[in-house]
Amino acid sequence: MVGRALAGAEPQPWWLPRRVLTVVSIDVDETASVAAIWLLRRPKSPSVREYIALLERHDEEWRYLGSGSGSGGDPAAVDVLDMLHVRDGGGSVGLTRRHDLPDSPTPDRWIGYVIVRLGPDVGHLLIGARRIAAPEQRRLAAVWTSPYSGRRGVRPVIVAVAPDGTELSRIGPHQGLDTHTWAQLQEEL
Repeated sequence: MVGRALAGAEPQPWWLPRRVLTVVSIDVDETASVAAIWLLRRPKSPSVREYIALLERHDEEWRYLGSGSGSGGDPAAVDVLDMLHVRDGGGSVGLTRRHDLPDSPTPDRWIGYVIVRLGPDVGHLLIGARRIAAPEQRRLAAVWTSPYSGRRGVRPVIVAVAPDGTELSRIGPHQGLDTHTWAQLQEEL
């Protein structure tokens, strides 16, 4: 699937029925050699399950790091969102360090991801220094790397940008709500 995404092809293989397993989003950071794949198993069923798989390119080969799963319920429908909703982050320590000697000076790196839902006015996202176009479905998985600090890495700043380049909202590494939502809450109080 990563190869399909890199080639610009449809991420859903033709032979895989969407009613069984749907590829919702694939994000590949070619510079960092990492990828995240967001899948839904039995998407129209009451027992829908959501999976996020992480991969890392190591020795010219994509390797599976692991995945997380949960119920596939959609807590925030896109038409209800104003700008930006970031949820369900996770990650793994990269494979690179695992293949070195135990006392190697090579630093560990954290490969993290989040699920992002976008409002209708968002044209693209900035995830750290990367630019990701807003998909038609208004939801995506986003992957990044950061230094590993012993427990986990740090999420980069995520910025929602309008098609004209205007910043609509941003969420920092340790924030739970974006700036647009905070402004709305302060107006209501």
